[in-house]
Amino acid sequence: MGDHILLHIVLLLGIAVITVSIFRRMHFPPILGYIIVGIIVGPSGFGWIQNEESISLLAEFGIVFLLFAIGLEFSLSQMIAMRKQVFGLGTAQVLTTGGVVYLIGWLAGLDANTNIVIAGAFALSSTAIVIKQLTEQSEIQSRHGRATVGILIFQDIMAIPLLILIPALAMSQGSENALAITLGISFLKGILVVGIMHLIGRYLLRPLFHEVASAKSQELFTLTVLTVALGAAAFTEEMGLSMTLGAFLAGMMLSETEYRHQIESDIRPFQDILLGLFFVTVGMLISLDVLAKHFWLVVLITLAIFVVKGVIIYFVSRLFNKTPGVSARISISLSQVGEFGLVLMTLAFTYNLLPVETGNILLTSAVLSMSMAPFLVKFNGKIAKALHKTTYHENHSEIEQTISTNNQLISDHVILCGFGRVGQTVSRFLHSSNKAFVGLDMDIRRVNEARAAGESVYYGDASKQTILHAAAIERAKIVIITFSDFHATIKTLKAIRQHYPDIPILVRTLDDQYLNELTAAGANEVVPDTFESSIMLASHLLLMIGQPPRKVLKQTREARKDRYRLLENFYPGEDSNKHKQHQIMKNIIHTIILDESAYAVGKQLKEIPVDYLKIHIEAIKRGNVRGEHPTGETVLKELDNVVISGLPEDIEKANDYLKTGTLS
Repeated sequence: MGDHILLHIVLLLGIAVITVSIFRRMHFPPILGYIIVGIIVGPSGFGWIQNEESISLLAEFGIVFLLFAIGLEFSLSQMIAMRKQVFGLGTAQVLTTGGVVYLIGWLAGLDANTNIVIAGAFALSSTAIVIKQLTEQSEIQSRHGRATVGILIFQDIMAIPLLILIPALAMSQGSENALAITLGISFLKGILVVGIMHLIGRYLLRPLFHEVASAKSQELFTLTVLTVALGAAAFTEEMGLSMTLGAFLAGMMLSETEYRHQIESDIRPFQDILLGLFFVTVGMLISLDVLAKHFWLVVLITLAIFVVKGVIIYFVSRLFNKTPGVSARISISLSQVGEFGLVLMTLAFTYNLLPVETGNILLTSAVLSMSMAPFLVKFNGKIAKALHKTTYHENHSEIEQTISTNNQLISDHVILCGFGRVGQTVSRFLHSSNKAFVGLDMDIRRVNEARAAGESVYYGDASKQTILHAAAIERAKIVIITFSDFHATIKTLKAIRQHYPDIPILVRTLDDQYLNELTAAGANEVVPDTFESSIMLASHLLLMIGQPPRKVLKQTREARKDRYRLLENFYPGEDSNKHKQHQIMKNIIHTIILDESAYAVGKQLKEIPVDYLKIHIEAIKRGNVRGEHPTGETVLKELDNVVISGLPEDIEKANDYLKTGTLS
């Protein structure tokens, strides 16, 4: 028997190596390759493995590590920063989709338990496929990208009740009263487990990993990670709940520690291999006989998944004031069933909650929807443009027209692609040198903050030729790309070099990993990222646009002499909560617009208790004129934009004072 298990695993791994390699060459998700392997070797394929029980145990560990990894990627700070998207859009999408799918199942004559499982599974989308594809397409910070991520975060949150629900349904089959009692007990257990795991994570895990890390033993660290993940899974299973719930909670607890990235790198090999085995077992569950017998039904259900789910997400997005084009891109990106849906359906098979034939039809349809997901996400923009040609074109034309109109007379300027922390640092050197620039960024909040402060920054995708033309690239002296995303940088580089082969391009990158690729794509100079590199990048830029070397050297020396005070403040964006670890950039820049009723109107700046408020007045924007470092005699007027910097809590106090005169 042991020989058979070993032969099965060797056979699976051998076929998986070949299949996954082919799928990667074809740019298909590896998940689909593993599912195909399961179909090939399973009972409905060549029948090389008639009984998947010998593989199932390892596959269960794969599910555990999948949920553990999802928990690690679950960021509480990101969830809070995106709370409107997460708890608004996300809640509406999951509840509406689940309700509609349940209604369709009820009309189709499915029993309650099957209906609940399918509604929960089909309401969820593929986090792994969607986020990976959006990241590679540099769309993760776009309007539809942020909304999509927000919905996916809520879907991950729904993991907890769904993982509690499956075993509870299994223990109460056949009785509504028993179901209510079992669900009540299970959810009470779930609350208890979450509470215990939270206490363990807060008071035990951080000190434990601190001690383990201080031993400087890679083996001990990895062993501890495995013990925590599997121990949490065993704990929840002993409590009568799903072991995947424990793994997910353990990942969540560890995601808030400083060891998160090390844990991710240590767990990745185990996760990828065992998760591959899980998707192999999913493929082994798919019956080719059922597929052949019900081929058109499977195709119809697959199309119905895309249509029903897509339409629901579209109208939910429209209700949350998303534009038609953005709503279409969100719905197209999330219209598939995800890997978590497959996990729920597989667990339902384990607990006999899904009839074999019906379950096979629905599982096959879910897998087919996943297989089409990468292509739908990849072409979401083109599909949305085709569906909303008029409004989509008008929206983009309006953006391009705004940029073009405001920069009709500009020349010998710098184009800043990306206005994050590095871009803002460079812009301050340009300000001090009286050099014009045009900033392009995809974070709408950051753009609005910067424009309110009088900065020449616009919402736009720097990889689009029309946006570059609107920014007068043909009259620009140089382009600087400051994205942290390698894919976005490459995409922008290629777009510029395709039509403007001679313009100098400076590129900021996180490290030197992609130095050769960036140089080959057309970068004149690549500067790896640190705070020091921000200063060096700006000094290179000033030299290339003709500033005297002595003046540039003086500026960089002054920046260092002031202990990087130049870098202390930044315009906050949607992702600002991710960067709390930065000790230098701790303050934010915010603009307060004074209306006619504002307390500060008519007062001189020296009358404002800036020391008490712990803020600094950076500039006053009046009309289209921005005055840097205004004097104390400056009188504030109605509709003045007062640009201030300070800690977020001090900014709020200053806002209250300038508006109402209240000192808290």
